[in-house]
Amino acid sequence: MNARMPHDAADHGAFARVETDIAIIGSGFAGLGIAIRLRQFGLTDFMVAEKADSVGGTWRDNHYPGCACDVQSHVYSFSFAPNPRWSRMFARQPEIRAYLEECTRRFGVARHLRFGHELASAVYDDTRHRWHLRFANGQQWSARVLIPAMGGLSRAAIPDIPGIERFKGNSFHSQHWDHAYPLEGKRVAVIGTGASAIQFVPQIASRVAHLDVFQRTPPWIMPKADRPVRPFEQWLFRHVPVTQKIMRSALYCMLESRALGFAIHPSLMKTAQKVAERHLHRQVRDPQLRATLTPNYTMGCKRILISNDYFPALSRANVTVTASAIERIDEDAVITSDGARHPVDCLIFGTGFQVADPFPRGVARGRGGVDIVDTWRDGAHAYLGTALPGYPNFFMIVGPNTGLGHNSMVFMIESQVEYILRALKTMRSERVEAIEVRPQVERAYNEKIQHKLGRAIWSTGGCKSWYLDPRTGTNTTLWPGFAYKFRQATSTFSMDDYFAFTSAPETPATHTASPHSVHASAEAAASAEAT
Repeated sequence: MNARMPHDAADHGAFARVETDIAIIGSGFAGLGIAIRLRQFGLTDFMVAEKADSVGGTWRDNHYPGCACDVQSHVYSFSFAPNPRWSRMFARQPEIRAYLEECTRRFGVARHLRFGHELASAVYDDTRHRWHLRFANGQQWSARVLIPAMGGLSRAAIPDIPGIERFKGNSFHSQHWDHAYPLEGKRVAVIGTGASAIQFVPQIASRVAHLDVFQRTPPWIMPKADRPVRPFEQWLFRHVPVTQKIMRSALYCMLESRALGFAIHPSLMKTAQKVAERHLHRQVRDPQLRATLTPNYTMGCKRILISNDYFPALSRANVTVTASAIERIDEDAVITSDGARHPVDCLIFGTGFQVADPFPRGVARGRGGVDIVDTWRDGAHAYLGTALPGYPNFFMIVGPNTGLGHNSMVFMIESQVEYILRALKTMRSERVEAIEVRPQVERAYNEKIQHKLGRAIWSTGGCKSWYLDPRTGTNTTLWPGFAYKFRQATSTFSMDDYFAFTSAPETPATHTASPHSVHASAEAAASAEAT
């Protein structure tokens, strides 16, 4: 990496500000994806800041028992780095983490990594057109371009339950699993029944003395079509690579078709719901337990989960599913609203992540020192989930409304990565120092997005989910349609959508756009329906 020290570096000692052209925050799929493509594009003046001591992001931090992907391995990987050695159709956490580590070595990204660099603040300098970065370890960097690539599943959400601070037993979130704590013979309470819980509950149910699962809302669960990848298939993928491309394409098309029920014609979800109902009926014999586990909302409103062993685990004699709300937590028990006292030795939170608030206050401040928390006080938003007015040269990956309920997030990540590369290429060719998306462009785009989301299953299915911002009720998380439509929207970069600044401080370049062209550009980008 061609990092540069400012001329006054000697006056600042060990914490002198180091300069780089591009700063990437995070080393999961998003951070590594943009880093690899930058190198392939011939751009090497960049750094990747990672708070931990290794790469992997979500797949490093989440290592609870049973952790695995719920998207097939062949589509949950970079298109430019197929892995013919996947051992299962749905890869498990250690294998995905190993894949990302291998990509780091294979594509020469290691030299750009800065471990132990947790971002404390990023402040935009209006005069110099640069981002000043300060990290928790005291290091300071300056970058022309800032690419936050932390993802939405990086900050654990701990519920605010009265008395939680008084609990004297062991407690931890699934993201911070305490492998040193022996669960054998313990009374364990699991709070939450989302994607993490349905994976780790079957792994611990047979080990504990008693397991209390506190369920606020039951999820719809489909069978998981998982199996080992056969040796002959692996041989084909290694020696006849086109076979893996065919497999990837077939899986992508199959997953893509599910967008019809999520966002285009929500009534189609009723067919899939019957499959889930049969799955529940086959695996749960007790009619009372079955009733407790049956959702009262349309399938797809919340995240659809896949599992073959969750229902059998809940049917065990030493497992109790409690649907009553938690009223408080005592020193050694959970107290529910029906007055019942549930003695526990250990609390495990399967309560997800702070998706609606990816940036804590004070971490990201744009032009004029405006905090992104204030910019998003009415809910997160961004143009193509990537650019935000008031934040020049600020390109998010896995930003607002880029999540998927039906296909692989790696597809969306690669779409954003290529869009950012086009932006950087255009800036270089036109000798532009900084760009900032026009407010009217971003506003028109998001109005179109929210209009489409209002008709989707996540808004009409009769539930509350983490997809929706708890303050406004708007869906700030998901893309409202086919993933290929997002790929189309990000396939071109237009400088007319942006204010542009030359190298002279505060000197706008001559890029302008008529109101008609601005509206047309944003509307085309926001198109999420098949024609």
